[in-house]
Amino acid sequence: MAAADQGPSPAVPGVTVVGPPVPRSEEVLTAGALEFVADLHRTFDGRRRELLAARRERRAEIARTGTLDFLPHTADVRSGDWKVAPAPRALTDRRVEITGPTDRKMVVNALNSGAKVWLADFEDATAPTWENVVSGQVNLTDAFEGRIDFTGEQGKAYVLKPAAELATVVVRPRGWHLDERHLTVDGAPVAGALVDFGLYFFHNAARLIAKGEQDPNSGPYFYLPKTESHLEARLWNEVFTRAQAALGIPHGTIRATVLIETVTAAFEMDEILHELREHAAGLNAGRWDYLFSIVKNFRDGGERYVLPDRNTVTMASPFMAAYTRLLVQTCHRRGAHAIGGMAAFIPSRKDPEVNAAALVKVRADKEREASGGFDGSWVAHPDLVPVARACFDAVLGERPHQKENPGSPEPVTPAHLLDVAGAGGSCTRTGLHNAVQVGVRYIEAWLRGLGAVGIFHMMEDAATAEISRSQIWQWIHNGVVLADTGEKTTADLVRRLVAEELASLRAELGDEAYAAGRWTEAAALFEQVALAEDFPDFLTLPALALID
Repeated sequence: MAAADQGPSPAVPGVTVVGPPVPRSEEVLTAGALEFVADLHRTFDGRRRELLAARRERRAEIARTGTLDFLPHTADVRSGDWKVAPAPRALTDRRVEITGPTDRKMVVNALNSGAKVWLADFEDATAPTWENVVSGQVNLTDAFEGRIDFTGEQGKAYVLKPAAELATVVVRPRGWHLDERHLTVDGAPVAGALVDFGLYFFHNAARLIAKGEQDPNSGPYFYLPKTESHLEARLWNEVFTRAQAALGIPHGTIRATVLIETVTAAFEMDEILHELREHAAGLNAGRWDYLFSIVKNFRDGGERYVLPDRNTVTMASPFMAAYTRLLVQTCHRRGAHAIGGMAAFIPSRKDPEVNAAALVKVRADKEREASGGFDGSWVAHPDLVPVARACFDAVLGERPHQKENPGSPEPVTPAHLLDVAGAGGSCTRTGLHNAVQVGVRYIEAWLRGLGAVGIFHMMEDAATAEISRSQIWQWIHNGVVLADTGEKTTADLVRRLVAEELASLRAELGDEAYAAGRWTEAAALFEQVALAEDFPDFLTLPALALID
């Protein structure tokens, strides 16, 4: 969709804002903030683009060799005796973290949830419309100033609890691969990562530091997504260093937790922490994107890398267990927090049987993480905070973490990390149908500006949509025969399932509500990213042109 050109900023040469009007944008897009973001862009965008090119080169190498290994030239980092900086008070106890977008209702609910940390998400849980990008910044500043509230459709008022009861905010900017086309510097789009980080840090770093003198839950903290190498972590470290110096913030004030959600990053955990050691807070097991990364990188690696039905791959699968085992070992050897993966279940107030069955799985997952050495874990819904907390309380007691626990003594080898075939399971028509359903329904919501969507009692975001469409691509290109029907997975079969899903949705929603949605566009985009001959790196890249 075309965006309205707001024109060059009169006070900031070379900076142009292109986008629809957003209420209170003048509070966010100040001359000082735009100058700050422009400086980050001019200093680091060239290196960012070099690293994106390096991703493509590494993917080509994986295609040639069909494998990955630990880097030989960084062996001294892995064997060295070093640790990351001590955690600040606000990030010492992270036993339960809740994730979600930065809309006004979520800000209040997440901060009030009882979780220790709220991951305020500008990435996978946010569709990056210009309104979402800018209003999310407004909402966070309002929260820090204690002036945020929200009134729901039924007239229910949402207000913040006392400051001491609120979660610590950790902001997740977008990954290095996404441009922000609504903001250009010298004619080039700025990286979404630098927009999200830069605007937030410029407006809130000093505020958070001042609050932290009385409130231990405050500080400029970040989650770093989609990292694929230690060199990308090095770039973030350089951004942090320049940003702190530019605003007169003491070096090392920023703390960052890196999501290990790509298979290449799993082979460089030590190196990533080492690059960020003055700013590092820990690593997180970003399980859904990790599965997507394995499919993406080994999509042409043959049968041994074919991922079975998504819903059958658990954290007990050998290759996933090895990945989390290595994460705990690495973090605790370096004095960093190890944060577990997402519990994406959405409790239903109408279906106690669904709740009971799902909560058994959630408890088992969180008990496994706590007993395996993790210091905390993620949930997607406030009702799951007590469940996760009970599991970690049982292991931690009054301790804030368990960094003294070295984790499992079992070593982790490249073969362990790449043992996808060891997961067992099968590829079924039921799984294929679910992938189509989740993919189409999620993309339609994303096109309407929603990045976190409840589908079939699960909180889905861009990561789960990526798994859905990438699995379909992999199954087609590997000629997978579906175990439950004997059918071969083909593009024509997928198109039939998409058409059936659209017909089902029309019947479910009614003609008027269906017409008010963006189902035709969503289906077309889903087929584009699932059925293209050449695999699109991210579904969000072609999708960006379809939102304001």
